[in-house]
Amino acid sequence: MKYRSAFDIIGPVMIGPSSSHTAGAARIGRVARTLFEKQPTKAVISLYGSFAKTYKGHGTDLALVAGILDFDTFDDRIPDALKIAEETGIEVQFLTENAVTEHPNTVKINLYDGEGKELELIGISIGGGTIEITEINSFKLKLSGANPAILVLHEDRFGMISAVTSILSRNEINIGHMEVSRKDRGDVAVMVIEMDHQIDDGSFAELSFLPGVTQVIRLVD
Repeated sequence: MKYRSAFDIIGPVMIGPSSSHTAGAARIGRVARTLFEKQPTKAVISLYGSFAKTYKGHGTDLALVAGILDFDTFDDRIPDALKIAEETGIEVQFLTENAVTEHPNTVKINLYDGEGKELELIGISIGGGTIEITEINSFKLKLSGANPAILVLHEDRFGMISAVTSILSRNEINIGHMEVSRKDRGDVAVMVIEMDHQIDDGSFAELSFLPGVTQVIRLVD
């Protein structure tokens, strides 16, 4: 893993005690909340590896729930996240798993709204508050969460990638990283696009109304 600056090793401004177990966890939770696009009514959080062993002592449980509440890493409400979640009507369940994962700081978050909407996200905290999202709703991907990004859910058919990237090019939006994943040929696919700056509302609307696109989700940096 290469770090871009000393701050990637030291970690972000945060409520402690650990950048990987607290700040990273909060960021993963916040990505899940952003992708869910609303406050959930239930969160099932499955912890693996060192997360499963130390989550209470390192405040990982508080940080994950704080992220789901849309709190940033430095929010002084993090120590009260579980209480705030209960007060706002979010049922939280923690599960510790024995399965061996590729990275010790791995978490799976399942969010529900009580009306049929669901999200499953798997993320890892790789140190210094840096994270990586490796799976969303069974789609394998690689999303750092460090840059402005969009997720484009679309039909898996000819010309979709070109149509999306043409809109970004026409609006002078530079792509830093892009991945495409699909479940089955001709089924639903997802593009993960990280950009140099946040996408503007006009470009976002163009993508949303593109034939074959079912949903566009903006991930706030």
